[in-house]
Amino acid sequence: MKLYELQPAEGAKKAPKRVGRGIGSGMGKTSTKGHKGQKARSGGGKGPAFEGGQTPLQRRLPKRGFTNKFKRELVEVNLDKLNVFDNGAEVTPEVLLEKGIIKKIGDGVKILGNGSISKKLTVKSNGFSKSAIAKIEKAGGKVEVI
Repeated sequence: MKLYELQPAEGAKKAPKRVGRGIGSGMGKTSTKGHKGQKARSGGGKGPAFEGGQTPLQRRLPKRGFTNKFKRELVEVNLDKLNVFDNGAEVTPEVLLEKGIIKKIGDGVKILGNGSISKKLTVKSNGFSKSAIAKIEKAGGKVEVI
């Protein structure tokens, strides 16, 4: 078989319905749209949210809250995830990304105090919870906010 011999399977391609091509076609004059009415007109018909003139659902429901466009998205890392590092290692957001502990840095990384840490680490991050600071310093490590 050659590349130029390739063609679709039998019956896979179907010619489109040709409307408005004379009365002999059976689909002439009104082009299968019937007579008059909203759906017979150009651009006729209403959108999916139209409810027959009744106030649509998206307008009946109350608006709640707002979205803060200045919000910072901090990626959270629990302390027990930091046990993969060796003693005396320096942990930064870039190192966490390389190790696959986090998928993205976003607006920064915050270390949370969930779990325990057994290694003496220097942890540099954008934020820490109070319990995380206490546990890192208790294990003999250092905390630096960047």
